[in-house]
Amino acid sequence: MRRAFCAHSRPVKPPGEAAPMSPPIYSPDSQGFDADRFARLPRAIEADVEAALIDGAVVIVARGGKIVLHRAFGHAHRDSGRAMALDDVFMSMSLSKQFTNLSVLQRIERGEIAIDTPVAAVVPEFAEHGKDSITIGHLMTHASGLPPVILGDRSLNAADIGSVAAALSRAVPLCPPGEKVMYSPVLAHGLLAEIVRRLDGGGRRFARILAEDVFEPIGMTETALGIPDHLRPRYVPVVVRDPTPGLFPPGVLESSDRLKPDSEMPGGGCTVTAIDLFRFAECWRLRGKGLHRQVLSPALARFALADRTGTMPNEFFDLTPGRPTPSHFSYGFWLRGEGVHASAFGHLASPGTFGGLGAGSHVFWVDPAHDLTYLFLSAGLLEERASVERHRRYADLVHAALER
Repeated sequence: MRRAFCAHSRPVKPPGEAAPMSPPIYSPDSQGFDADRFARLPRAIEADVEAALIDGAVVIVARGGKIVLHRAFGHAHRDSGRAMALDDVFMSMSLSKQFTNLSVLQRIERGEIAIDTPVAAVVPEFAEHGKDSITIGHLMTHASGLPPVILGDRSLNAADIGSVAAALSRAVPLCPPGEKVMYSPVLAHGLLAEIVRRLDGGGRRFARILAEDVFEPIGMTETALGIPDHLRPRYVPVVVRDPTPGLFPPGVLESSDRLKPDSEMPGGGCTVTAIDLFRFAECWRLRGKGLHRQVLSPALARFALADRTGTMPNEFFDLTPGRPTPSHFSYGFWLRGEGVHASAFGHLASPGTFGGLGAGSHVFWVDPAHDLTYLFLSAGLLEERASVERHRRYADLVHAALER
């Protein structure tokens, strides 16, 4: 299924294209884009699909909340010939970190914890091996000093937050908190989820907390932690197309397909559709305003978007060997930051652009200076450096099309 961007200034809805309840589509030129330059984006994505660089994607571009492109490209599964559809369901990869971070921020807003609360204040057993000074904020900015991955622990189940919390409680830190930024692919957000679950009183699983406190008020009706049975028919399989050795082993990424309805991997294990991810991004563009109610106060949303790690190198997520990759983490998101460096948000985005990144696959970002919202959910994963460069290229095409 494909959607062409529109040639009219008022909302239009091509017959048979948009999913039910999807927002209207506006022409690019009505929202300050040069239509000819904007057309380079879908052409570039189509070319990458034709060249088998990627299998397919669902893409949304909006300005001021008004969608100018909502389109499915290529295949959900190339080998079987299954075409991509607008309402296909994707494994979120690390985009779920942003969902988990919002749940933590809600607890901060309620006064149950603060960003500098020691983890051990909520999970007492975590204080083992001198970890009593590691805070909630350290976990959220990947600056805890904990090992990014734990190898050889047969008792660790990454899809069980209790198991993750126990493993990190046994872990010996690699350095003092705040000294280094070492991206945690899965474990830190499993521990953050366990913190939220304990603060909640233990009566709800974290999947239910996300569903009731985050997804429902934002209007994310087809997003869940784990892979629910009712979403399986529209689920896009995780297939690594680029076997180049990189940050994440292909087998580990493809194992995401084995997650079950009751699996809880908050650092990378949600299912999500494009329109749901758009609603999440828009919630943050509007500083915490969900489709149905305010999910976070504007004051705390602003607090969560400030750069907390700056140019400190991201020592695990190294995209440019020989040249440190600046981390630019806030208490909720990746940030663009200043300077010319590898960034999935492009070279032309404003420094305050924020968003999320999924291993070899997805990205979403919001550029507050230009009132832009963009998301790209893809099938056919790339090696991480190639994936980020692909995202950079697409993001720059979006920004280059702006006339005002």
